[in-house]
Amino acid sequence: MTATALPRAALRHAALRRAVMPRAAVLLRAISMLAALAAALLALSAPASASSARIKDVVDVEGVRDNMLIGYGLVVGLNGTGDSLNNSPFTEQSLVGMLERMGVNTRGTNLRTKNVAAVMVTATLPPYSAQGTRIDATVSAMGDSKSLLGGTLLVTPLLGADGEVYAVAQGPIAVSGFSAQGQGASVTRGVPTSGRISSGAIVEREIQFSLAELPVLRLSLRNPDFTTAQRVATAINIQLRGNRAQATDPSSVLLSVPEARRGDIVGLITEIEQLRVTPDQIARVVVDEKSGVIVMGENVRISTVAIAQGNLTIRVTETPQVSQPGPFSQGQTAVVPRTDIQVDDQSNNRLAVMNSGVTLQELVQSLNALGVGPRDMIAILQSIKAAGALQAEIEVI
Repeated sequence: MTATALPRAALRHAALRRAVMPRAAVLLRAISMLAALAAALLALSAPASASSARIKDVVDVEGVRDNMLIGYGLVVGLNGTGDSLNNSPFTEQSLVGMLERMGVNTRGTNLRTKNVAAVMVTATLPPYSAQGTRIDATVSAMGDSKSLLGGTLLVTPLLGADGEVYAVAQGPIAVSGFSAQGQGASVTRGVPTSGRISSGAIVEREIQFSLAELPVLRLSLRNPDFTTAQRVATAINIQLRGNRAQATDPSSVLLSVPEARRGDIVGLITEIEQLRVTPDQIARVVVDEKSGVIVMGENVRISTVAIAQGNLTIRVTETPQVSQPGPFSQGQTAVVPRTDIQVDDQSNNRLAVMNSGVTLQELVQSLNALGVGPRDMIAILQSIKAAGALQAEIEVI
């Protein structure tokens, strides 16, 4: 090869490298983008942890709350199942006052109608309910009315805790229960003295609360806990890329609204509500002695302990026999007692040993293996707690 051919070959190789390198860079960039896209799709398709929950299901935003309403009214149109006016003087007084407002004077008249019942009307006013929207109302009898079936509630103002009227209810009542009786028998199913009016109340006054003007939002935990509050604050700070949220106590997390989000409070709350955290709770055993219900949390642990359960049962059976004297013996008939006593100490039961750190499932399986019923299990749990082997709090309701 000549000296002049070498530069030409070098030039060809250099041109080839210049042509290949941009293509390689583009290919590498495309591969990296595909890898990032695959990772994002995998993250979106991966199921959330079974123990995690949305912040929306864990906290409430201060100020965004329901309000209770209550009112007193009359239900008419009952088929003889209303209040007895002699036994319910408040019904008679309300009926007389209502008729007088209608221009009918009934004072001094002995009213005997049984088609009217005095009721209490309750409703829940959702947050930010606008004037003119409808809400449901619940109607409950006050007197000795037998049933509200077929009745119609007359106009009833619904008051808030401040005594102001926030809604007005009226309409036919839907009753799920019923009652029927004859001369020798009667039957009642459900509660016929309570009913519901779907969308039966109209909101007349709005509760003024400006969420958009708050510089700081308070998130209240529904189940107060130090660890859960700190996890909520950490998740919010990671999402907002700053130290905006702070857990001040077990039930509250304070969120300073960023300056750029002051005009978009709803969007900020929506973004925060979808974040997922793992709520924590103390180990607790809830016991209802009246019904024998036992509920245990997953964090309940038992130290090494031995359990034996058995009841002493003594059964006494009396089978008296009659002793009859022989003929012509001038004897007397006598009753001879015969008593059979059986003692059952349930000797088949065994002593069960539970090692340290057993889980809730192992505890339940061990107690079931002993043939322990719910009420005996309550006594066993209380005894384990008294022995200092139950690492949980027992709450009796």
